Amino acid sequence: MDFRAFYDQYVATVWRALFRLGVARVDLPDAVQEVFLVAFRKLPAFEGRSKLSTWLVGISYRVASDRRRLAHVRREFGDARAVLTATDIGPRPDEAVERGEGARVLDEILGSLRPEQREVLVMFELEEMSGKEIAAVVGAPLKTVFSRLRLAREAFAAALAERRSQGAMDHDLGAAALAGKGRAP
Repeated sequence: MDFRAFYDQYVATVWRALFRLGVARVDLPDAVQEVFLVAFRKLPAFEGRSKLSTWLVGISYRVASDRRRLAHVRREFGDARAVLTATDIGPRPDEAVERGEGARVLDEILGSLRPEQREVLVMFELEEMSGKEIAAVVGAPLKTVFSRLRLAREAFAAALAERRSQGAMDHDLGAAALAGKGRAP
């Protein structure tokens, strides 16, 4: 497979996964590069037991986890208000504003979750990975994955309710859909 085609096809998935897994915005380009270097090096050994996107999210999880362990990163606090901007010119301006606000709220709430809960929530709800796939990626029993998912959903819903009670949200946002959607494990 041509590296450029591989990169172009999956860069948005990797970028989004790393950001949602807590990699600081300033570190995203380096982290994305790291994921693709690992992936392209290991691509010939990819057995196809999962989707390529799932495999890349697993690599992204490990890269994000490694970055959190770095000494200089452990002393930093992520910018919960950082918004990953897209260059999609599709939606109308009012839709773009609403999506941007929803993304901002989602990112702030995800940033407030414990890392192990955020990782499971992101992989299950946003990347649509199965519980078994997540368990394999994080190296935890399936029941632990679903326990973390339940705790993450509860914390997410509580944070969303808190924002609403403070009047921080005037209308229903995309983040609210995640709190209420909850695919059944």
